Amino acid sequence: MQSTVKSMSPYEWLLLVVLSILWGGSFFFVGVAVEALPPLTIVTLRVSLAAIALWGVVCFCGLRVPSNPTVWLAFIGMGILNNVIPFVLIVWGQTHIASGLASILNATTPLFTVVAAHFLTSDEKMSTLKILGVIFGLIGVVIMIGQEAFGGQGGSILGQIAVLGAAISYSFAGIYGRRFKRLGLQPVVTATGQVTASSLLLIPVALFYDHPFTLPVPDVEVWLAILCLALFSTALAYILYFRILSAAGATNVLLVTLLVPVSAIVLGTAILGEQLELKHMVGMGMISLGLLTIDGRLLQLIGDRFRIQPVCQKKNG
Repeated sequence: MQSTVKSMSPYEWLLLVVLSILWGGSFFFVGVAVEALPPLTIVTLRVSLAAIALWGVVCFCGLRVPSNPTVWLAFIGMGILNNVIPFVLIVWGQTHIASGLASILNATTPLFTVVAAHFLTSDEKMSTLKILGVIFGLIGVVIMIGQEAFGGQGGSILGQIAVLGAAISYSFAGIYGRRFKRLGLQPVVTATGQVTASSLLLIPVALFYDHPFTLPVPDVEVWLAILCLALFSTALAYILYFRILSAAGATNVLLVTLLVPVSAIVLGTAILGEQLELKHMVGMGMISLGLLTIDGRLLQLIGDRFRIQPVCQKKNG
């Protein structure tokens, strides 16, 4: 059977690497911001500033965001699953664990998606490779968490569980978001709608719960981290994501999850001075193996490389 996976051009690979840096950088920016601001305030600033930026893109491009209540209910649902829940869980989780570890745990998103899609969709059922990939990935998660999961070491374990919860929420968001294609909406419009809906949900909650105006004024580097988180790791990242998605397909975009932890680890260790244990690196390797198995191209490449070619062909006549 021939592969249906689209190949990417060098330019699209470059966009994928840039996207991984932007999303990997989000864990670094959060690592800076959580030192001065509560998680809910960080998330609210992130989505609100990103919404403003994306509305600017929509207006500049002359696009139209529909006012249909049904569409906005879908935006709200997508915003809850794709922004509100995972962003809050990740930022809170990073108050207990390092940014590199958070990015590794977040890379389990496609593993949970494989399982959820099998039960919730009719056209994305599990295959042998997908099942093997899920097993490899979950083994990687178990290796990373290790004996702490059974030792009751509170904060760290809860932080890891929170980020895994975010990955699960992302997986459901991916399935839920399939409806926007049927609605005929352009991807950038969908991104703008969901981020706007997230902002409208989070602003009153943050004002009530965090009382941000009573907090000490953060330093300049914190504000720079928030701006970078919103403008680069959210607004610009969405634009690049949807551009790759439209040009190369969903399977190729999925490969970015292999690169995000590497980007986050490099930034976290080089700038924040964070360190990861050997078990975290081994776990990341198992998760990567799981994703590569789900993707299928590595096994296809190995099969093509070692396929036995005929030494000679029988001549006619």
